[in-house]
Amino acid sequence: MNVRFSPFFLVHEFGQCAGKILRLSTRAISVKTHASPLKREKPKTGILMLNMGGPTSTSQVHQYLLRIMTDRDMIQLPFQSKLGPWIAQRRTPEVQKKYSEIGGGSPILEWTNKQGELLCTKLDEISPETAPHKYYVAFRYADPLTEDTLNEIEQDGAERTVIFSQYPQYSCATSGSSFNAIYRHYKNKELPQDMKWSIIDRWSTHPLYINTIAQRIMDELAHFPNDKRNEVMILFSAHSLPLKAVNRGDPYPSEIGATVQLVMQKLNFCNPYSLVWQSKVGPLPWLEPYTDNALKNYVKQGKKNFLLVPVAFVNEHIETLHEMDIEYCQELAEEIGVENIRRSAAPNDHPLFIDALADIVYNHLRSEQTINPKFLTRCPHCVNKTCEQSKKWFSQICRP
Repeated sequence: MNVRFSPFFLVHEFGQCAGKILRLSTRAISVKTHASPLKREKPKTGILMLNMGGPTSTSQVHQYLLRIMTDRDMIQLPFQSKLGPWIAQRRTPEVQKKYSEIGGGSPILEWTNKQGELLCTKLDEISPETAPHKYYVAFRYADPLTEDTLNEIEQDGAERTVIFSQYPQYSCATSGSSFNAIYRHYKNKELPQDMKWSIIDRWSTHPLYINTIAQRIMDELAHFPNDKRNEVMILFSAHSLPLKAVNRGDPYPSEIGATVQLVMQKLNFCNPYSLVWQSKVGPLPWLEPYTDNALKNYVKQGKKNFLLVPVAFVNEHIETLHEMDIEYCQELAEEIGVENIRRSAAPNDHPLFIDALADIVYNHLRSEQTINPKFLTRCPHCVNKTCEQSKKWFSQICRP
């Protein structure tokens, strides 16, 4: 079995997939990236980058899990105030072991800092009238926490803050939880004076984002043997979602599907492909087919070559570096007799992806629409009162 884990590459050309995979020039980069020193001048435009976050050391794992397990936007448990902390405590050693196996912590903060730095550098160049731009990282479950970052923005006194979700596809459990955290922070607190607010809540079909994923796929297909390349099964793997949330009308599954369809269209449907789901938690039914079960059953059908594609993650983290790389590409692949399996890199700081982020923000800054009507539309069967209150609040603060 030939197993290889993807390094992170900067790709300088964009070729066509249909049987003509080019060997593109690349250069490896390190995930140990850091933001540049904070700008001394007052930022005119703040870019608030929302994401789940991750523990940067094993000592932070318990607190990270505790925040997740007690967040009812993310997961609903009976007797959550008691059961949530118990589950977090019980799972801590296992999760710490996984983080130890990928280097001791999550690289999400380092990648987000790198993305934010490159984004603001580009925005300063292409949009001088809204410069200087400064990015702020707001994580839901790990430092820097959303409420601390909001305090930093207030101290800096930016004229305008763009709340920029780093989840390309919207889900009430992820994006929604981050937006609700902002609402809760200001629920009983006065908003900063003379600051304009606006929201970028989803961007699952942006052409440059689609191109980034397509290029990442091409990079990996180029490494399969010539006689196997066209039969490689491309498995787009996204974090699963409880069917209870899907049935409420959560838009996440359809937005994931839209991304996958456009990526394959960009690639001229060069290979067989399927959308699968990973990272199920708990006993309740979640979206299927699960990634591991799909691999097992495709092997039974005679397929032996696979490419796993993280389709909902903008940077490397535990679910790509451990679940996909170690649990699927290494352990499971060996167990079930896979011939060749690879995993495409997350967008990370690919030049196309940085261009995508800059283009999304650039066009948003010039748009008269400060908030997406879809964002203000609740799921048909929404029962979350905080969601209702949050959306009403955002509709009031995000005025042209």
